[in-house]
Amino acid sequence: METLEDAGKPKVSPALKLLLELGPLVVFFFANSKGEWLAGKFPALTELGGPIFIATGLFMAATATALIVSWALTRTLPMMPLVSGIVVFVFGALTLYLQNDAFIKMKPTIVNTLFGAILLGGLAFGKPLLGYVFNAAFRLTEEGWRRLTLRWGLFFLVLAILNEVVWRSFSTDFWVAFKVWGTMPITILFTLAQMPLIMKYSVEQPEEGRTP
Repeated sequence: METLEDAGKPKVSPALKLLLELGPLVVFFFANSKGEWLAGKFPALTELGGPIFIATGLFMAATATALIVSWALTRTLPMMPLVSGIVVFVFGALTLYLQNDAFIKMKPTIVNTLFGAILLGGLAFGKPLLGYVFNAAFRLTEEGWRRLTLRWGLFFLVLAILNEVVWRSFSTDFWVAFKVWGTMPITILFTLAQMPLIMKYSVEQPEEGRTP
């Protein structure tokens, strides 16, 4: 989906974009499940700690790589991956330095709460912020943007609460698996569920805005 920040920039294929977004999560899942094997193959990784700490270190490296590749290809960094990446680096560093995996487990809570608060806070001041981000991809009425922003703001808060419940109630392995194989499908399904609203409140693209 093209955003205002992507307009006029070199395009990345959907498959590569998906790889850049999911790649670090897959690395995180693999490294956590195969931490002991990786430590055996690469003894230097034992300096990081157990499997979850090895996974955290590799997750940080994969996130940095994804951001660098995205910048190299498009000369821009989308806001959400950038903010998420910054939180990964901060909380990942705390996880490794203090040898406490609670910090990396709290990362999704912090990021989703931040996004939810920004969207809902904007609505409170009469600013449906999603309209500024996705206006280049599709056009909605003011009411459409308001409803879509409200839904996404609440959805981010639900994800934050869900992450807290999972990491505090289940094992680390379960949390890692849910982070990779649970959160992403839920987000995709939620996104698809918004299509009726988008179609209902879509407005005609002006002639000068259309591409030949």
